[in-house]
Amino acid sequence: MIKVFGIKNCDTMKKAMNWLTDNGVAYEFIDYKKAGVAEAHLPDWTARAGWEKLLNTRGLMWKKLSDEERANVDQAKALKLMAQYPSLIKRPVLDTGKQLIVGFTPDNYAEQLK
Repeated sequence: MIKVFGIKNCDTMKKAMNWLTDNGVAYEFIDYKKAGVAEAHLPDWTARAGWEKLLNTRGLMWKKLSDEERANVDQAKALKLMAQYPSLIKRPVLDTGKQLIVGFTPDNYAEQLK
């Protein structure tokens, strides 16, 4: 079964889950903020998608970080920040078991999940 990781109150998450439901794709939703599973999954997600794709530098949480926290981000620092602030992980993270899809666009889901 497809696992969808994210934060329940996120608008992008709602769009992604609506798309999955409307297209008859069964999934299990895991709120990584409440379940506390983000840190455990980060090494695997990074290996499969890359930390640059996972780190959400366009969201509110990124803007709330200090200049020092945002400076000189490499993989180690990105993983530490995402573990400390799960809201920094781009949403949703969809794991089919074979592939990892980070973020949501209807066209990408249609292409990847056909």
